[in-house]
Amino acid sequence: MKNVKISRDLSSLTKEQMERQMMQMFAIMDELEAKVSWYEEQYRLSRAQRFGPSSEQTLPFDQMSFFNEAESESSPLIAKEPELSQVEIPRKGKKKGHKDGITGPLPVETIEYTLSAEDLSCPQCGEELHEMKKEIRKELTVIPAQVVVTEHVRYVYSCRNCERNDITTPIIQAPMPNPPIKNSLASPSMLAHIMTRKYVEAIPLYRQEQGFKRFGLNLSRQTLANWVIKGSAWLEALYEEMHRELIRKDILHADETVLEVLREPGREATSQSYMWLYRTGRTDMPIVLYEYTEGRSGDYAKTFLKGFSGYLHTDGYAGYHKLTGQEEDVITLIGCWAHARRKYDEALKALGAKESPAAVTIREGLSYCNQLFRIEEEIRDLSDADKKKARLERSKPLLLAYFEWAERMEPLVLPKSKLGDAIGYSLKQRKYLENFLLDHRLEISNNRAERSVKPFVIGRKNWLFSNTPKGAKASAIIYSLIETAKENGLNPFPYLEYLFHQLPNADLQDPETLKRFLPWSEDLPASCRNLK
Repeated sequence: MKNVKISRDLSSLTKEQMERQMMQMFAIMDELEAKVSWYEEQYRLSRAQRFGPSSEQTLPFDQMSFFNEAESESSPLIAKEPELSQVEIPRKGKKKGHKDGITGPLPVETIEYTLSAEDLSCPQCGEELHEMKKEIRKELTVIPAQVVVTEHVRYVYSCRNCERNDITTPIIQAPMPNPPIKNSLASPSMLAHIMTRKYVEAIPLYRQEQGFKRFGLNLSRQTLANWVIKGSAWLEALYEEMHRELIRKDILHADETVLEVLREPGREATSQSYMWLYRTGRTDMPIVLYEYTEGRSGDYAKTFLKGFSGYLHTDGYAGYHKLTGQEEDVITLIGCWAHARRKYDEALKALGAKESPAAVTIREGLSYCNQLFRIEEEIRDLSDADKKKARLERSKPLLLAYFEWAERMEPLVLPKSKLGDAIGYSLKQRKYLENFLLDHRLEISNNRAERSVKPFVIGRKNWLFSNTPKGAKASAIIYSLIETAKENGLNPFPYLEYLFHQLPNADLQDPETLKRFLPWSEDLPASCRNLK
């Protein structure tokens, strides 16, 4: 408590002054206890986040798997090493889990081991042997990557007769496709390889530089970075077309995460920039777009989503509220119950192992959230009409009960505690958290956006920062093409290689031509699609 003076000379105080001073001391003690409790919560939460399990699952219900990290999705049944050697005996049907399900449609190279003509006689009677059966052993053989130099030789022709008799001589060149980068060693496959390694496998350029040295190539990371930026210029037209398609949808998700860009004009190297994520909801034509900006103001989202009308799933960031301030108020924000639930999970972790009335209250709040997610899991496969009816009959009364409980609990908890933060978040976001009832197509959380922003976050942990705004913009474009391709069942490497072969030789000003290269186009070759 500030500006409170406590006299240590009690002999000079009257009874009333001593009582007043005692009350002040009690107030100071209460404030200090609250501060100590807050710091203890922060310490326990920090340790839980650093050393504890990342999963927020508190009940053995499948619906809570929304919050699990990717590692928790692994299954010992799927990861079981197949036996590589066995005798194949003809049967009517194969057992479930046969190793052909692992190798799938991979190309097969067959090596046959037979006896020579001299050895085909029986060692016992001398008669000719006949084939009784085959013993087949299957192995997975890896063919290491290699780099070769491809020479494109174009022949140029002229006319001998015109050289002798005419003033001018026609020069005819054989047709040759344009390269993705003029006067460069970068081929379509090289650009696709570098981008796939960085933006799919999260391998930074300096480690790719070391890998190329093992191939006998001295390619600096500066050269690789230049190729990435120049190559992304061909993808920008597709990015803009996907942006136009995104705006036409009526249900979107949005999220944002920090990005450090070292050489931003007029800004310090430690300044925080942001990578924004916008994507479609449940649709047959998913679109995932990233945008690099220098700040986190809601004006950036307002500019990017100009022309959009519909529902937008977000977290509790207040910057998105600027989107609803337009004249026609065409955007409706949908809150995220995953964030509301996470607040209670953090509060429980902050308490540690000790039992207290606060722990009981936290578990009660968690129980409401868990029930909402359980309902969503149970009605997921229902028809549109039945899903809407189930939400009104089951989820809506639960929402009313939860917010009544939260309003009742709010005055009883410390507002700066993790429990107070959890309850306060829900009450402040109530309008948005209830909006998922407006349309059966809406989702209860913004986890779809969080899953899409995760590849960028994983990559950022490896390459840490972008060097220039051009590099950050190129990363946003490439991430957008790759993640949208993955969502549409494409294999990123052959898709990028196909684009870098085709785009330099196509008319990108023609909208119809451009649409043939979009990730959901039926004109894409089968080689671009994932093996199934």
